[in-house]
Amino acid sequence: MSDRLSRRRYVAGTGAALALGTIAGCSGGGDGGDGSDGGDGDDGSAEDDVPSEIDEYLSDAQLYEGTIADHTGEDEVSVAVGAGDTGFAFDPPALRIDAGTTVVWEWTGEGGAHNVASVEDSAAEFNSGDAVDDEGETFEETFEEAGIQLYVCTPHEANGMLGAIEVVES
Repeated sequence: MSDRLSRRRYVAGTGAALALGTIAGCSGGGDGGDGSDGGDGDDGSAEDDVPSEIDEYLSDAQLYEGTIADHTGEDEVSVAVGAGDTGFAFDPPALRIDAGTTVVWEWTGEGGAHNVASVEDSAAEFNSGDAVDDEGETFEETFEEAGIQLYVCTPHEANGMLGAIEVVES
């Protein structure tokens, strides 16, 4: 718990420092004409603006490091089921997609039998069914409505096998 709190304080402090630097006109380089900072994060691979509902839900999730993989603009996104050193993770654990995007969960064959099931606080209900351990097994769901989707591998929830999706209006 203290590691998580320290990470949150670091992220909050860094965000405040960046905001103050920008207000003071110290964002570095560039003429400010295009509003970009010219720095990292321009590849769309991860964003720091994780919705608090997702950040709180994934606080004990395997592979979650406080960022969300931004896959907006894509029609289909893949999530590995059974990722990480022990096979008890979804990769990526958090992602952002547009409404109408299909998420395909693909089993790695690691970590035993897994499933994908929405939790009670999820915007939509979905469930891959019985837990399976076959590499290459897939389950897909198309998310038509904006909202927060929270899900779990029910056999490995206690191991931190949690995932979340932010669905945004395109």
